[in-house]
Amino acid sequence: MSKVTTYYLEMTSKDQLIEKPQPHGLEVIEAKEKEFRFNRYLYQLVGELWGWTDKLTWSEGQWQTYAENDDLRTFVAYVNGSIAGYYELQQQPSGQINIAYFGLPPKFIGRGFGSHLLSHALKTAWDWEGAQRVWVHTCTLDHQRALDNYKACGLQVYKTEMC
Repeated sequence: MSKVTTYYLEMTSKDQLIEKPQPHGLEVIEAKEKEFRFNRYLYQLVGELWGWTDKLTWSEGQWQTYAENDDLRTFVAYVNGSIAGYYELQQQPSGQINIAYFGLPPKFIGRGFGSHLLSHALKTAWDWEGAQRVWVHTCTLDHQRALDNYKACGLQVYKTEMC
């Protein structure tokens, strides 16, 4: 079994953000009406390819507690009415904003949507009242360009773990 490397990245100032242009036809909308089944669907849609399994065994109650919490915001990217990606922002104590989940369904990878969606996530995180730091983690099981995409938008690695 090969080792997995996890990279933790952060941004401690909005000035570090390197915004990426919005591709033609891509629209990002916040899902303001919270519905845990939608978050579960997005998690499965995007995460299946990358082996996201930590929440697959959750009960409906666990999903509802997580997804319908006031400290979680969900944003969905659409192209021609189809879901092209999503991200979740989770507000944590002391002004910490975590990009809890971020990704694109397989059909939309490689079409230039990921960099704009990430810069949208970072900008939105910084616009959340009281934001002091934005952070995310990725690992070697994620898309091969994930780490480079995070760095290209201004995030910096602050910790690396191997297991």
